[in-house]
Amino acid sequence: MAATSFLVDGSDGSPLVGYHWATDAPERGVVVLAHGLGEHSLRYQRVAEALAAAGFHVVAVDHRGHGATIRREEELGSFGPGGFDTVVDDYARVVEQASAHHPGLPVVALGHSLGSFVVQTYLLDHSDRVVGAVLSGSAALDELAVLLDPTAPVDLAMFNAAFQPARTDFDWLSRDPAEVDAYIADPLCGFGLDPAGVASLKAAAPRTGDVTAVAAIRQGFPVYIFSGTADPIHANLAWLDKLVARYTEAGLDVTTRYYAEGRHEMLNETNRDDVVADLVAWLERVVPNKSPGPK
Repeated sequence: MAATSFLVDGSDGSPLVGYHWATDAPERGVVVLAHGLGEHSLRYQRVAEALAAAGFHVVAVDHRGHGATIRREEELGSFGPGGFDTVVDDYARVVEQASAHHPGLPVVALGHSLGSFVVQTYLLDHSDRVVGAVLSGSAALDELAVLLDPTAPVDLAMFNAAFQPARTDFDWLSRDPAEVDAYIADPLCGFGLDPAGVASLKAAAPRTGDVTAVAAIRQGFPVYIFSGTADPIHANLAWLDKLVARYTEAGLDVTTRYYAEGRHEMLNETNRDDVVADLVAWLERVVPNKSPGPK
């Protein structure tokens, strides 16, 4: 199933490139996906196909400085003058457009890594617009941001330290060498974030941990958090456990699934079929099938 591309105006009018994977199954809902840093939406083709088979339309947009949204190579890894807040605003616009194009269908937010931080921030103001959220490769952003130097770029290879001696600079992504090699071979993958982007992400981080801000997320809101235990982004689960505790204390309905020895990209891990099946099972619980049964 090939994705259909489209353009959407970002929050400042800048054109963003998006993709839509339509479902041929009885429609159940829409998943709006936010990808990670140093990658792009089309890497989620396999996942989108599985969700579409389960009745979910999938919509994703390449962030500013990523994928097909860039106009020049030097834009890679730059959010532009609006910084991280603009990326979050863009995501809000994509959710609204997805809702308008699929009236009556419930919408679920899904974010991986950087995309999970986009979703965390989005929920502080817009949890009434979606019926649930999925966070993959995530952590408490305010804890992770302590490590960020706002005057220096982020080099993704920094996350490889725990896997030395390593075959590549990106072994931290997956235990599957073929997935790592495909990532390295992709010219739209592997780059980091420029200092301005780092500074904007660091500036936005404290609000995601603010008790009052988190309490504004509607009570009982369903959140599914899944991760590999060997993902270097969450400090041996410490920063992920903090996020879970924060949401639980705020009254959210939190479900967790941690995969032993899994690395950062569980959707591209050696046990990815099980990971996707678990994701679909959670989605089917949160978005019940309302299509009429056989007569």
